This record gives sequence, C-alpha cells and structure tokens, in this order.
Amino acid sequence: MAVSLSVFNPRAQTHLVTDGTVADNFWARFIGLIGRKELLNGDGLLIDPCGSIHCMFMCIPIDVVYLDKENCVVGIDHALRPWRTGSFYRGAKRVIELPAGAANSTNTQVGDQLHVNIHPN
Repeated sequence: MAVSLSVFNPRAQTHLVTDGTVADNFWARFIGLIGRKELLNGDGLLIDPCGSIHCMFMCIPIDVVYLDKENCVVGIDHALRPWRTGSFYRGAKRVIELPAGAANSTNTQVGDQLHVNIHPN
C-alpha cells in the first residue's frame, strides 16, 4: 500500500514536508532518492529504520534530518552533496531527506520535536 508523508515542526510553526513518501522496506530504503533530478519545496523522504545514509549515485544535494525514536531531531546534515556519506548521530533511528536548504528555511534545529504523519493513499 502506498503512503504519503507530512512533517510539521511545532516549535518553528513550519512544515518540513507536505508531499513526501516513506521508504520502510529493504528495496525502498536501498533506492531512496537515487535517480531524482530535483526535490521541490515540500518534498521529502522518510527512511525508517535508518541511522545513517549515503548519497552514492545521487544527482542532487540534500538536507538530512536525523530523528530518534520519539521524532526528536538529533542531528542535521546541511546540503550533503552527491557521493558523500552522512554523519553519525547517536540515537538516530530514522531520517528525513529534504531539498538542500529546507532545514534552514524551516528553522529546524537539533532538539526540535517533529510531528511525523504517515497517511495511506
């Protein structure tokens, strides 16, 4: 079953994702954003479970928001370029991949508690 994703930051009163998807099985996590030529504002990918990421074979830079099991932000990689690996953040259990610059433009910070909403299509 396909699902859609939205992510809201109540502290900043901003939406990180309004039209996202979820990668929650082996193949979806393996493929991730490979092949995407762009991400628009509001796009995002939740990878669950996931503690670290890589950008091998990707074409675009991305922001990566690392969440713990309560959806609290434990780390952020800003504008991670293709062919790079993400940072390691203790406690990270899932990540949200966003267009480069989205974390700053939504004023998302380490410590923010995000509302992650997964909706069946």
